[in-house]
Amino acid sequence: METALVNEYRRLSRDPATSQPLAYLRLRRAIRNVVEHRDIEPGQALPSERDLSRLLELSRVTIRKAIAGLVEEGLLNQRHGAGTFVAERIIKPMSRLTSFTEDLRARGLNPRSEFFERGVGEVTPEESMALNLSPGVLVARLHRVRYAKEEPLAIERSVVPASILPDPMVVHDSLYQVLETLGCRPRRALQRLRAVSLGAQQARLLHVPVGSAGLNIERRSFLDDGRVVEFTTSWYRGDIYDFVAELQTD
Repeated sequence: METALVNEYRRLSRDPATSQPLAYLRLRRAIRNVVEHRDIEPGQALPSERDLSRLLELSRVTIRKAIAGLVEEGLLNQRHGAGTFVAERIIKPMSRLTSFTEDLRARGLNPRSEFFERGVGEVTPEESMALNLSPGVLVARLHRVRYAKEEPLAIERSVVPASILPDPMVVHDSLYQVLETLGCRPRRALQRLRAVSLGAQQARLLHVPVGSAGLNIERRSFLDDGRVVEFTTSWYRGDIYDFVAELQTD
C-alpha cells in the first residue's frame, strides 16, 4: 500500500491536468484514489504520520491536514492510540449534499441500482405537498434498491417534477448526475432522519432479518431559485450506515 500511495502522489504531482497546488489536497486525492482502486481494503490501516512524512517528504502538519479532510468525509476513521483506518462502515456526513453514487465511489465501492419503477404519473397529494406542485401535475418516479457490488444497502423512492426530468429512463445510477446534465442539480436540502425497525418487505429487499434496525430519511432538495427538485424517501440498513453531523456553537 505504501508503494501504491507514493506512486499515486508522485503521479498527481507530475500531471498538470490533475495536480493540486496545495500538497495536502494532492495527498488527500492520492489516498482517495488508492482506496478506490482497492490498493488498501476497508479496515486496513494507513501508514503512520511519521512514515508518510518520510516517504512523501511532507511535513506532519500537511499529512494531518490531508487525513483530517478524509476523516470528515467518512472515508477514513481514526482510533485513539491505534492509527488511521479505511472505514468499514459507510459514514455519511450530513453537512454535504452528495448522491448515493458519489458517496460509494469515493469509498472505492461499485454502486448499482435495481429498479422496480421508472415512470411518469400524476402527482399524489403527499408528493404535491412535498414538491409544492398543483394537483394533476406530472412527476417522474424512481423506486429502486441501491447496492454496493452485490450487497443491498438502501431502498429509495425518488420523485422529481416531470418538467425537470421528463424521461426517468435516462437514470441508471446517479439521479444527481442526470440532474446536473440538465442544469438542475440540487444546491441545498432539508432532511428528516428517524430510527425504524425494518418491515418484512424492506428486510427481504435488504437481506436482513425482519425487525432489524434501519434509518428512514426524507429529503427535499432545492434549486438556487427555491424550487423543489427532488423528494426522496429512503430506508438504509442500520448495520452498515452511520450518519454524522458536525455541530458548532454560534
